[in-house]
Amino acid sequence: MSADYAVHGDVAVISMNNPPVNGLGLATRQAIVEGLQQAKNDAAVKAIVITGAGKAFSGGADIKEFGSPKALQEPHLLSVISAIENCPKPVVAAVHSVAMGGGLELALGCHYRVAAPGCDVALPEVKLGLIPGAGGTQRLPRVIGVEAALNMIVSGEPVKSEMLAMLPGQTLFDLMSASKDSLLQEAIAFAQGVVGTTPLPLVRNLPCKHPNADAFFKFSHNMVNGMTKGKYPAPPKCIEAVQNATKMKFDQGMAAEREIFTNLMWTPECRALRHLFVAQRAASKIDDVPSDTPQREIKSVAVIGAGTMGGGISMNFLNAGIPVKMLEMKQEALDKGVGIMRSNYEAQVKKGKLKEDKYKERMGLLSTTLNYEDLKDADLVIEAVFEEIGVKEQVFKQLDAVMKPGAILASNTSTLDVNAIAHFTQRPQDVVGLHFFSPANVMKLLEVVRGADTAKDVMASVMSVAKKIKKTAVVSGVCDGFIGNRMIEQYSRQAGFLIEEGCTPQQVDKAVEKFGFAMGPFRMGDLAGNDIGWAIRKRRYQEKPDMKYSKTADLLCEMGRFGQKAGKGWYDYQAGKRDAIPSKEVEDMIANHRQSLGISVRKISDDEIVQRLVFSLVNEAAHILEEGIAARASDIDMVYITGYGFPVYRGGPMMYADQFGLFNMLQAMQRFSQNPHDDASFWQPAPLLARLVAEGKTFN
Repeated sequence: MSADYAVHGDVAVISMNNPPVNGLGLATRQAIVEGLQQAKNDAAVKAIVITGAGKAFSGGADIKEFGSPKALQEPHLLSVISAIENCPKPVVAAVHSVAMGGGLELALGCHYRVAAPGCDVALPEVKLGLIPGAGGTQRLPRVIGVEAALNMIVSGEPVKSEMLAMLPGQTLFDLMSASKDSLLQEAIAFAQGVVGTTPLPLVRNLPCKHPNADAFFKFSHNMVNGMTKGKYPAPPKCIEAVQNATKMKFDQGMAAEREIFTNLMWTPECRALRHLFVAQRAASKIDDVPSDTPQREIKSVAVIGAGTMGGGISMNFLNAGIPVKMLEMKQEALDKGVGIMRSNYEAQVKKGKLKEDKYKERMGLLSTTLNYEDLKDADLVIEAVFEEIGVKEQVFKQLDAVMKPGAILASNTSTLDVNAIAHFTQRPQDVVGLHFFSPANVMKLLEVVRGADTAKDVMASVMSVAKKIKKTAVVSGVCDGFIGNRMIEQYSRQAGFLIEEGCTPQQVDKAVEKFGFAMGPFRMGDLAGNDIGWAIRKRRYQEKPDMKYSKTADLLCEMGRFGQKAGKGWYDYQAGKRDAIPSKEVEDMIANHRQSLGISVRKISDDEIVQRLVFSLVNEAAHILEEGIAARASDIDMVYITGYGFPVYRGGPMMYADQFGLFNMLQAMQRFSQNPHDDASFWQPAPLLARLVAEGKTFN
């Protein structure tokens, strides 16, 4: 059973009990219907209260049943709601903590609703590429008004119960309880007070009107289309469904809602968004590290380096209320770093995103030092120094000498060998890679690099602290570039070959941005600094002399065109602006380089550009999976969605490849391998990819 049944005097209480958020899985739905039947059959029971045990009323659909036959098995949620509406005894929802999705729809099907303050109320289905599918678009507008309901449904964002209770004319809540603790007793008393009411009130019977409906819905469509640029089908369908509530009889509106919901379920965008929903939760789990692994306490953090990365990393911990001690070699560098952090916070205050007292509180948690000895009591230390193995060696030897036993020693390296770094110390079990992405205080991704000796409790501890600082943590094994940068190198190589063969940087960038990337490879290079890639390539020329690169990126750097910071890169930039202006100097350099290679320019389609760039990511990712560097294909999707601007509605490179068809992808790769100006050996399919195609399987 996933619900408990108890009788308090003449009121039956059905408590959903499916931790952690009382998801409405099959067993829970069955238990609610059985509880209703038991209460109806008991003459001593005069009313019924439905609530949720533990930390939620209900968070909606049970994600464990996503895509399984159980999700569609009767009693469906619509049938449960119908059983509640048709119950001859009053049914009161006692709502607390979380009432989202199907949980809110269940409450809307009850005759009455009593809510505790602080309850998060939402219909978040749009975030999965769907609309509410159990009456949410038809009932919510009837109880809080069309405009408020549409805002909630299109945004999917939660609203506090006490805010909803203040809406003029709202009939969502019949009573606000004094507190969560008193909710059940107040709901039972309320239920006793409505015994004998006939007819029992039903939300479905309430009117649903808007005084200026046509203009309001047209405005809403324009707003949504402007924000989503037509890439997400669900938001306009939310508007259509709510508009139906104002025009159709209730049962017609419900039938239309169900049809829209079912059609959206099979769109590529919905499949991608549902995939990412599950992938995000899967990424936080490490197969050989049990969830009950004891964790090391992280109450204070030290950060080495006050540059852009060190300052950004520090802000994450300050924002979470964790004290930070920042170390630099010179006072001037410390002062500069702290000044940049202050200006970042002050900009948030100015925009109204941060209150002045919070800003002061956060900066009050920051201290600075020039002495390694002052870091000795920190629970976690993260180095963010220059990306050179000799520099890392000096830092970790000093940390090994001063840090207390049990402290976690982390490197923010983006490419270097974490195992080598760990063995600069006498405690390799305490060393881990924490690769933050720039700007570190903004970007969601955190690659957690697990060394050969990294202890399980260290992994459990850093995954937990990642959640506290609101990062999406993905575990990577040790290899050059880990998951994200190892893949992006192949993407960048393809971008270089494309401009040698006839593209301009802006053509490549526009094709990829039209596909949905936040930024094309050349604009991205200018933002990150082209000299960073130059340094990596110089290392590659020594380590992998057979690896083929376009020389255009090196020629660009030899011209001093390092990107936005230099005012010129693949594009020209005006002082104080970030607009990328095509450069005649760069076009001439590319043309001269092509001439020196004897390459005749050819017309290259946007489709070829996108496929070469995206499939290069996928083929390298297949090697990464085969080698065990990443645990799952969905982890790689999370890396690219949260760290590299891959379009969310495509679900990540691996999900996109699955939807494109791995057989079709292999055919394209065979074509690319015939191109004399490309790298034929790279386009040989990774063994895992070839195996999946042969077996008719997919990555996810």
